[in-house]
Amino acid sequence: MDEVKVVVAHSERATLRVGDVFLKVDADQARIDAEAEAMALAPVPTPEVLWRKPSVLAIAAVPGKALGRLGEPSTAPPAAWAAAGAALRKLHDAPLPPWAGRGLDELAEDLDVECEWLMANGVLPADLVTRNRRIAKAALRPWTPVFTHGDLQISHVFVDGDEVTGIIDWSEAAPGDALFDLATLTLGHEEHLGDVVAGYGTDVDLDVIRAWWSLRSLLAVRWLVEHGFDPSAPGCEVDVLRSAC
Repeated sequence: MDEVKVVVAHSERATLRVGDVFLKVDADQARIDAEAEAMALAPVPTPEVLWRKPSVLAIAAVPGKALGRLGEPSTAPPAAWAAAGAALRKLHDAPLPPWAGRGLDELAEDLDVECEWLMANGVLPADLVTRNRRIAKAALRPWTPVFTHGDLQISHVFVDGDEVTGIIDWSEAAPGDALFDLATLTLGHEEHLGDVVAGYGTDVDLDVIRAWWSLRSLLAVRWLVEHGFDPSAPGCEVDVLRSAC
């Protein structure tokens, strides 16, 4: 008999697995609706939506295995990382989803608020926050919006050999900066940035990607702490901030 496995759970949402079915329970119905619509629109492999009811989205498991996990070495070959870059380029070339994404002013305000909180509460050394805040500001420049996944952690990309078999967790999909997706995919795995960019197939500004590494990490620390995760685990967000220069 299949067991119910808790994949992730916190106060906003939970994901359960029963056999080859994932149940996503979310307090925000709009987020569930957006995720289902984003998967329908995305021109890349996504999970099959089995059914959708108030507060719950049931999706089928995708084949293959995750590209890796933050804080752990990735065993996926360079060709798999390049395939992820190619899939991302295909997504970014698609028509925009019909809803708004986060703008520059909102991101800049969030960065200010989070940096002040990190220093006021002594969560991170002030010099570490100040240095990364300076680096992060390079990401806050005008961009041409593309269809972004919005939370393209490596654990959300599934591969089999050098083929992308599925991209999961689309609740943050929206028009946004292409380099944000590239940065999220390679966060904590800088050694594979070249593979991803090669697969992406066009020149990108590596300094802006590094700026997004700092910006995403600064914005994530408080949320992770408040939801029971450890951003200071080896290879995770705090280490990313420490390695920034």
